[in-house]
Amino acid sequence: MARSLLCGGVSVFQFSRRIPLLSASRCYSQSEPEPLTLREQKHGIRRIILNNPKKRNALSLSMLETLRENILPDVDGEDLRVIIISAKGPVFSSGHDLKELTSTQGREYHTKVFQTCSEVMTLIQDLPIPVIAMVNGVATAAGCQLVASCDIAVATEKSTFATPGVNVGLFCSTPAVAVGRAVPRKVAMEMLLTGSPISAHDALLHGLISKVVPEERLEEETLAIAQRVCQSSRPVVALGKATFQRQMAQGRDAAYATASKVMVDNLALRDGQEGIQAFLEKRKPVWSHKPEKVHD
Repeated sequence: MARSLLCGGVSVFQFSRRIPLLSASRCYSQSEPEPLTLREQKHGIRRIILNNPKKRNALSLSMLETLRENILPDVDGEDLRVIIISAKGPVFSSGHDLKELTSTQGREYHTKVFQTCSEVMTLIQDLPIPVIAMVNGVATAAGCQLVASCDIAVATEKSTFATPGVNVGLFCSTPAVAVGRAVPRKVAMEMLLTGSPISAHDALLHGLISKVVPEERLEEETLAIAQRVCQSSRPVVALGKATFQRQMAQGRDAAYATASKVMVDNLALRDGQEGIQAFLEKRKPVWSHKPEKVHD
């Protein structure tokens, strides 16, 4: 895909995979291909943008690998507090690239595609920071899986969600892992068995997304959530996210045992005590953003 001239120092984006980070001394001509994703980071918020609208932002193996490459750098650094994943064009993501799933590629390649996809989806949930999906358009199959895997999802009123693999002879079994944990079982089964899309409002009703907003307010609303996350202590958020994921996979009694222990661990953090002291003293907390303990 052609790209207009772009010179270092002008763009805020770091181009991944196909184009390295731009420097002030380098320019790229129109012959350079478009990168699969764009990345920028400012004020603790990393923006990752799927950038292959002509192919409906399909989660090809290259796209999945690039997405992972954009997520992982400095993921434990104090400066990174939240990630927002969005997309260019009218389709958030159409799911896997079906051209990669023909017999020509073979079983070994197919295995790599689904293993990589599963790794990316679990990585999103295992990160110590929240990940927000910002959806403006269609999210189907593995694209719907990506939305369901994020911690928070904000979508426009025109967005739709579907797991239509059954209609092309490939049941959406891996998307069902994330979707089936986000929506009620019977809703998930209807989506999987019929492939019919659901509206953003139905997705909100069933718990697939967090909020529905008008298109013109999507960026504002998503950034407001991200900025609110940035106001909290990084180690407290990391501990809370990890605990939520763990206890959701447990039975009730085990979940309470896990959560109770973590509450005590949270109180031992420097930021845990700072927050309580700030509340008692009627002042704003001053977070260290470090996982330091003040007592055992």
